[in-house]
Amino acid sequence: MSLNQIRPAHRTNEVKYAIRDITVLANQVAKTGKEMLYLNIGDPNVYDHETPRHLIDAIYKAMLENQNGYAPSSGIKSAVEAIERDAHKKGIENIRDIFVTTGASEAIELCVTALADSGENILLPNPGYPLYSAIQSKLEMYENPYYLDESNGWQPDIDDIKSKINDKTRAIVIINPNNPTGSICKEDTLRQLIDIALEHDLIIFADEIYDKQIFNGKKHISIASLNKEAPVITFSGLSKNYIAPGFRIGWGIVSGTGKKLEQYVEAINKLLRARICANHPGQFAIAPALDGDHSHLTLLLEKLERRRDITMKMLATIPGISLVEPEGSFYAFPSIDVKNDWHFTEELMKETGVVIVPGQGFGQKPGSSHFRIVILPTEETLTKAFKLISEYLDVYKGKFE
Repeated sequence: MSLNQIRPAHRTNEVKYAIRDITVLANQVAKTGKEMLYLNIGDPNVYDHETPRHLIDAIYKAMLENQNGYAPSSGIKSAVEAIERDAHKKGIENIRDIFVTTGASEAIELCVTALADSGENILLPNPGYPLYSAIQSKLEMYENPYYLDESNGWQPDIDDIKSKINDKTRAIVIINPNNPTGSICKEDTLRQLIDIALEHDLIIFADEIYDKQIFNGKKHISIASLNKEAPVITFSGLSKNYIAPGFRIGWGIVSGTGKKLEQYVEAINKLLRARICANHPGQFAIAPALDGDHSHLTLLLEKLERRRDITMKMLATIPGISLVEPEGSFYAFPSIDVKNDWHFTEELMKETGVVIVPGQGFGQKPGSSHFRIVILPTEETLTKAFKLISEYLDVYKGKFE
């Protein structure tokens, strides 16, 4: 019998997902008995945040009523109608299609797959959510990042975007609020992105899954609401705003000029049909989530704003670390004065048990270093973790730099 290794597909070689990849080392460190402080993953349920009970009840009721078979490929009627109502509240008109998926991640992957061929590209924000880069690698597209300007509150660099567009560019991704920076796009910036998309025949992928987690009374603007002709797919789901990432329920909303989108929408629906459907009973939580009681958001925002303030205050006292104040979501993306943030992250974890995600995993300007943390943990956990980071940074720089 041959002992030759089974060769994996070469398209997997560059697939990376730092948020989960870092947990491989974290699991090894945890086995040594070290106390671990997890500031790495955007799962509110791991901390002191709970899924609203009425969503759980809706799914349980659906299961008892035997809604356990296959669902329509685009989603059940009550869910699609609720998503449309919510979209109208946000000012999104000219809706061409709505589809329910296994988390927003599946919606993103299906829409990229239906749009771009091997050798083409979509403009991705750096820093940005690493799922997009992983999908590009799998589809053998080439990376075409545009940078967010840290000196301007992490706003997209419009000049950089314009310089990166070529004849193989198919779409622009905007993550608003941004993961990992917590920044919110200004209306003027969004309008400039629309102008660029219309001029170059590009789809706008608008990742707005944190749109209800906005701090200090600021307002979130859906980019699709600013121009009803612009071709936009707005992504969202239950994971973040509704504290239910394990439900794996997301969706996409296609809006814009109808004739321009007809063939693309059909391509998306081909893929939707081929993968059959999203979780059927889980879809019964969508209408109660969007139309029902939102008191959990008040509590969540109170906690996040308090923890954001603690994060800002404590990190400001650490020489070599600076932070642009997050305006939404539950992340912060401090800059750090080290040569290699991935190496720092690994050494920090091994020595202190504090788990953060290196900035390299989200994309960043060459020569800069950052790390991402979640502000979901309790004030006690955050305070303890930041003290350990402060103490270890001096040790690290003395040892390695």
